[in-house]
Amino acid sequence: MELAHYSDYAVRLVNTEEPARNKDALTSVDDVRALFGASVQMARRVTDTDVTRFRNVRGRLRAVFEAADGGDHVLAVDLLNSLLMEFPVSPQVSGHELVGPDGRPDWHIHLAEHPSNASAGYAAMAAMGLAFALTEHGPDRLGLCQAPPCRNAYLDTSTNRSRRYCSDRCATRANVAAYRARKRLEAEESARIGSRTAEAAQDSHALSER
Repeated sequence: MELAHYSDYAVRLVNTEEPARNKDALTSVDDVRALFGASVQMARRVTDTDVTRFRNVRGRLRAVFEAADGGDHVLAVDLLNSLLMEFPVSPQVSGHELVGPDGRPDWHIHLAEHPSNASAGYAAMAAMGLAFALTEHGPDRLGLCQAPPCRNAYLDTSTNRSRRYCSDRCATRANVAAYRARKRLEAEESARIGSRTAEAAQDSHALSER
């Protein structure tokens, strides 16, 4: 498992809440367990107490994305370092279960489960994954969807750093809204020109009758 994979943990957790829509999809133990994906063993350790803990970590991770998206990269790094210090990781070399093309184990770095509780383990993996993405690609790759009121978090992996939306759905919605806005302005401008033309014609007619 590559370290970049763990950045998805951060995005997944942040996007369980949509503040602008007053929506929260993290309200039960089952909601928290769903965040772990294939990590069934870690998911089994989730308790009712973890729901509140996960919400707290979620807010702190969102703050990292907000700072990066707003261009305050120093603050984003400081906030992320705070999480890394509070939730340290335990790296391990793994690969026994994976075989490479040469028939040998596909050795890679794996983050071991946190010994204390499920929320600490998830926070450690999410923070480490985000730190890897930030240092590998730059803090400007951490963004928030520009299609209001969405504001979901995303990691921009495009080659030209052009991503602005969390999904194709939001991109389409924003493009349609922009198209309609342009058409509305064009119609208003056409109406203004038509009105001025009509007024000019009336003035011209009035002068000709004098």
